[in-house]
Amino acid sequence: MWLYFLVLLFTACAQSAGFSQYVDIFTGTEAGGNNFPGVARPFGMVKLGPDLLNSGTDSYSGYLPNGQFSGFSMMHEQGTGGAPKYGTVAQLPLVGDVPGVLGGVTVGRARPDQGSVGYYNAQTTDNVVVELGATAHAGMYQYTFPAGSTKNNILIDVSHVLPSFRGQGLGQGYNGGTFTLFPDGHYEATGTYNNGWNRSPDWKIYSCGYFNVAATTASAFKGQVRGAAVTQPNGVANSPNGNEYVGGLYTFQAQAVTSRVGISWISTTKACQNVNDEIPSSTAFSTVVQNTKNTWDSQVLSGITTAATDTTSLKLLYTSLYFMNLLPTNQTGENPVWQSSEPYYSDIFTLWDTFRCSTALMHVLQPVAYEEFIRSMIDVWRHDGYLPEARSSNYNGRVQGGSNADNVLADAFVKGVRGKVNWDDGYAAMVKDAEVTPINDRPDPMAPDSSTKEGRGALPDWLTYGFITPAYTRAASRAVEYAYNDFSLYQVAKGLGQIADAAKYLGRARNWRNHWDPNLTSIGFKGFIQPRNVEGFLNTDPLKDAGYWGDAYYQGSSWAYSWADIFDMQKVVEWMGGAQTFLARLETMFIPGAIPGNANGIIFDATNEPTFNVPYLFNFVNRPDRSIEQARKIAKTRYKLGPNGLPGNSDAGAMQTWLLWNMIGLYPVTGQTTFLIHSPWFSSMTISLGNNKRLVITSTGGDGNGDTNYHVQSLKVNGVAWDKGWLVYDDIFKNGGTLEFVLGPDPIQWATGSLPPSPATEPKTCSNNNCLRNLKDARYSASATQFCATYLAKVVTATSAIPPYVQQCGRSPTQVSAACSCIMTVIPTSMPTRRRHSP
Repeated sequence: MWLYFLVLLFTACAQSAGFSQYVDIFTGTEAGGNNFPGVARPFGMVKLGPDLLNSGTDSYSGYLPNGQFSGFSMMHEQGTGGAPKYGTVAQLPLVGDVPGVLGGVTVGRARPDQGSVGYYNAQTTDNVVVELGATAHAGMYQYTFPAGSTKNNILIDVSHVLPSFRGQGLGQGYNGGTFTLFPDGHYEATGTYNNGWNRSPDWKIYSCGYFNVAATTASAFKGQVRGAAVTQPNGVANSPNGNEYVGGLYTFQAQAVTSRVGISWISTTKACQNVNDEIPSSTAFSTVVQNTKNTWDSQVLSGITTAATDTTSLKLLYTSLYFMNLLPTNQTGENPVWQSSEPYYSDIFTLWDTFRCSTALMHVLQPVAYEEFIRSMIDVWRHDGYLPEARSSNYNGRVQGGSNADNVLADAFVKGVRGKVNWDDGYAAMVKDAEVTPINDRPDPMAPDSSTKEGRGALPDWLTYGFITPAYTRAASRAVEYAYNDFSLYQVAKGLGQIADAAKYLGRARNWRNHWDPNLTSIGFKGFIQPRNVEGFLNTDPLKDAGYWGDAYYQGSSWAYSWADIFDMQKVVEWMGGAQTFLARLETMFIPGAIPGNANGIIFDATNEPTFNVPYLFNFVNRPDRSIEQARKIAKTRYKLGPNGLPGNSDAGAMQTWLLWNMIGLYPVTGQTTFLIHSPWFSSMTISLGNNKRLVITSTGGDGNGDTNYHVQSLKVNGVAWDKGWLVYDDIFKNGGTLEFVLGPDPIQWATGSLPPSPATEPKTCSNNNCLRNLKDARYSASATQFCATYLAKVVTATSAIPPYVQQCGRSPTQVSAACSCIMTVIPTSMPTRRRHSP
């Protein structure tokens, strides 16, 4: 207990120091990480940062280490790939005479950009210093022009967006706008845009900007694309389409100029209200910066404290916490599509990336925002017809695999998230995904076979065959994900007492097995997920079949997707050849040179989400020591500080949350209450769970940094000795709790208890001599009905539930209840006395 209070004391001291000092905003901005280094509040609508133009290179979050500034804009995504989104509502400082063509103007970068939480600093080759600060719905620009210059300009180009050069048809479009100057010097603008990665149709954003000093001149302009700008004499520029750009140009004599800008999805009036509410005219720039730092410290970064003193580890911890809390965007009060009293979150980029471990950590660290997020997704279904998958600019697309909002909702449900969530509606939304094929009225050129906007486009095959044929792109990987989605429906249906639905969706969850080719061999291992048609399997090379939108597997190979359906892991173990072969196959994922012809390459792909769970699957054969070894190696070698610090796209913080779970010493199993146990990095860590609840994790015998002596020797959960390589949510998160690890240099077999749950795997209830299925034999038929009636009476809570078992008996013939149903000759009218416990 004394250690617990020491940890709390350290927490209080650390909070006073400010955790934002440990955030490196440029970590993971390059080499594909695509982190957004600009300024923002947690889940803020404004993400104000630089937009760099380097022809041929996409700037996904606006930032590039090279190129020229095309603007400093108010809207960005975080860490995404595919194609850029936003880069709208921009300003650009220019010095001297401005060319007559105002659309597409750029200026060079004089030095590397600088910044910290809440603050960004850049310098142009015109020697203009640009400093940025932000609130939730507004931003502040502070310009310092070179001494002696009297032609200091601010350009507002309404047509400005982040372009894409990948040639996939996903480049954003400008489709018209307005710009209006007002007598007091402020401006209001509206821009209409479309496309981007999620293929959104036209969407509109409104802005309102003020300057702290009077301009010597201010004008509104309009011009043909790549043509000369024409000043509008009345201070109003309008363009009904994308053929003409509009904007404004302010010229100042002052050396120091500050601009306050608000944005809104509703109106220019709301944009002006946002900026004046959040950054009143008297607000100092330093105040905006400091308030943002304070917000991050109090609302996010203080949620995890540790006794660690290693600066690198502290920076990795708090930098990861920072980047995982930029998305989704809290747009509550800024929904232009419908009016609702429910919260509204957008920029969900994407659930395919975040459902595996990010949303589970959001639940732990941000329970209020998480419940709002769940309610928001259900409200999207109420008004748009389907749950979102990658909603951005108020449009649901783009679906990469399954309807993974189902997995997120199930995870929230089984972990007890209730509050103001309407779970009847939540389940109805999930059923819509599972049963109704979305209309493909805007075919995706990269996957034209079915809708990529929402839902499950390949449902016709899934419902007809229980597998997906090559008539649909990404057939094999989608089948794996559809099975996971159906398992999620099973979990919620079961919890809501929907017995028939639960049986149906559990059966469908097992349909990943229909894509399992037991005879396909790769480097000595048999059995892999494969594409198939109605005649049979269509063999691919499991080491080389990773693909993209038009292929059988999406962003992962058969080696990767064969591990994916973790809810049925004991069946995976069985079909891979048993525990020892499963173990050997897992180890092979991490062996350099396992891929023939690639001496240094490994099969495991740390750069992408489909294999996030793989390093932790050793726990399913009671070998958490191997989970620790492999996962720790990845964490310590593939994650680091600096611009190249991430192994792949951040993907809205998905990469960062994987690292955070590694530091914590747990890994979540989405859609279940299960957490797999490995090993924590630090000698102490306290996680605030909200409502004055805490999880305190301590370790002795380690090096306090997770580099050496990290093998678990023993564990206590809430003071009780623990022998399982897993625990459940209620053990430590529902009301708080403690984990006490004893660590050492060598692995031991500490996990000797039961294996982690595999709820979709049929229980083993029979032997060669007494298997229930043998009761079909005439020798035993006389006792079949009596035996099964007795059994069902013990496990079924109501006589009325017996007929559904009988009706569904063919779906799960190896499950006890279903097997009994299959061999019963009649439905008994009288039942033996029920007992409290199963036999």
